[in-house]
Amino acid sequence: MICYAGDGGTVDIGIQALSGALERGNDFLYICYDNEAYSNTGMQRSGATPLAARTTTTPGGKKDHKKDLDAIVAAHNPVYQATACAAYPVDLYNKVVKALSMPGPKFMHVLAPCPPGWRFPSDETIEMGKLAVKSGMWVLWERDHGKLTITGASKAAMKKRIPVADYLTRQGRFRGITDEQITELQARVDRSITCLQKEVEGKC
Repeated sequence: MICYAGDGGTVDIGIQALSGALERGNDFLYICYDNEAYSNTGMQRSGATPLAARTTTTPGGKKDHKKDLDAIVAAHNPVYQATACAAYPVDLYNKVVKALSMPGPKFMHVLAPCPPGWRFPSDETIEMGKLAVKSGMWVLWERDHGKLTITGASKAAMKKRIPVADYLTRQGRFRGITDEQITELQARVDRSITCLQKEVEGKC
């Protein structure tokens, strides 16, 4: 069975059902399509909306960080868990195929840049997804029966990342973001990647 839902229906509204299914060990693949807002109802803030992002309900920019959905899912110990990005379709396809080959609960978290909601030209959609990965704002990885591996373009990005500002300032939703908020987001990305690298190396 495959479940498919957005970030609003996963990170917020449906998280109790997702948690229950993961805890019971149901045999299914859950795919979260994440554009970091409630886009179906007018681009309101969701738990997946990043710090400083403007939405219809945070017109001055969101004041808090996004919820760490992947850490919440990981606490349930699914047999397979992965992140992906629409800008890297082969990585996404391979992970879906791998997940479907396994019995038990599986979860995939897919970043899907949204031109109208993020306020950038639609012909830059693929580039925006790649900037998310190259900056480390979105890391491609998989956790197969608890073993973490960094995958795809994130392998190179781990060695030489672009500043998060190069990603943020290309989007109208971050208009008005302060230098302090950019620094805070950069520091958060740096800490997150350090933790992922330690897990890969078996140090945590």
